[in-house]
Amino acid sequence: MMLIAVASVAIPLYVIRPFVPEDPHALAFALGLRPLAPWITLFCVAILILLSVSTWKRTRFLGHATLLLATLVSLFAARVNIFERMFHPNPAPSFAPVSQSVAEPGAMVLAVSVNGQARAYPIRYLGYHHIINDTVGGQPIAITYCTLCHTGLVWRRVLDGRTLYFHLGGINNGNALLRDAETSSIWQQSTGECIFGPLRGRRLALVSANELTLALWRNENPNGTVLLPDKAVAAHYDPADWEQQIARTRVVVDVSASGINAHEIIFGINANGQRRAYFLRALLASGLIQDSFGNPVTRVLLALGPDGASIRAFAPGDLTFVRGANLTDSAFMTDTETGSTWNFQGCAVAGKLIGQCLLPINGHKSFWFDWLNHYRDTSVYRG
Repeated sequence: MMLIAVASVAIPLYVIRPFVPEDPHALAFALGLRPLAPWITLFCVAILILLSVSTWKRTRFLGHATLLLATLVSLFAARVNIFERMFHPNPAPSFAPVSQSVAEPGAMVLAVSVNGQARAYPIRYLGYHHIINDTVGGQPIAITYCTLCHTGLVWRRVLDGRTLYFHLGGINNGNALLRDAETSSIWQQSTGECIFGPLRGRRLALVSANELTLALWRNENPNGTVLLPDKAVAAHYDPADWEQQIARTRVVVDVSASGINAHEIIFGINANGQRRAYFLRALLASGLIQDSFGNPVTRVLLALGPDGASIRAFAPGDLTFVRGANLTDSAFMTDTETGSTWNFQGCAVAGKLIGQCLLPINGHKSFWFDWLNHYRDTSVYRG
């Protein structure tokens, strides 16, 4: 009984752990066993209690009592989310006006704007908590970040009229897993797809978000609010050089055939059912990348902000853009067709097209191994 109880707890922990490749069948078994562990261990405790009582006056009592104690420990462990013990959740996030933010101006934030409400989440905070369940502009959303794969994505928490609440559920080949409290279904952070449980095969709706410096976001949203650090665990937040530290960790997804370093940071576009990866270093060097790919053709404009760190993607239509000589937000780039001047928000602020705005395209940073692992059909921009 003791071995069964220990195994029901140990097997999921052994399979669902970082820095090892997760076999899909073993992962499915572990994910299925994990919610059963509390009941299995409880059953084992009951059997061992009966055995201990029946041998109260016999010499075997001590042995049964020892087994019972080990099984009780397993019973307790089965009811603990070890992943949230390692990375404490923030169930009651607090926010402050941007003027009161304690984050550095150059700190990167994951920024959202929903129904006129703007909010920013410093990535160093997100990287520790992994998930912030929040409501912005009246819409329940999950702000998620996985430092091991460098992916920050925001998902709607409403599915079929039901609001889900997400916990950290583990890891799968270097990417965080989310578990909803309502159905115990398991969701892949990088794709929003449910990979296990009653909602398997369903996908969360993506919420548009940008990874920007706090200073740039503050200039655009002076009335916005910023996530404050959780003082109880702030000492455990990722250091400023977390990217360099993570780049030295083991990668369990084999990308050698691609000829691209597993920890190469890319900016990935997923549009019209087609995927395209852009090397971040190429965008940092050029400032603007304008590209067309796929069938039907998807036209993309990637723009590096005037701060030299923030990135946005747009659909340029039939226009061709060049970087402005004056790298300010209000004179950021110019289209060669009309000579209109555009800001980093994708809106024309001077010229023939003043007042018009480009359509934003969703994209996000990622380490190459994670992008390729989820989008094997991706193309790569090498211009």
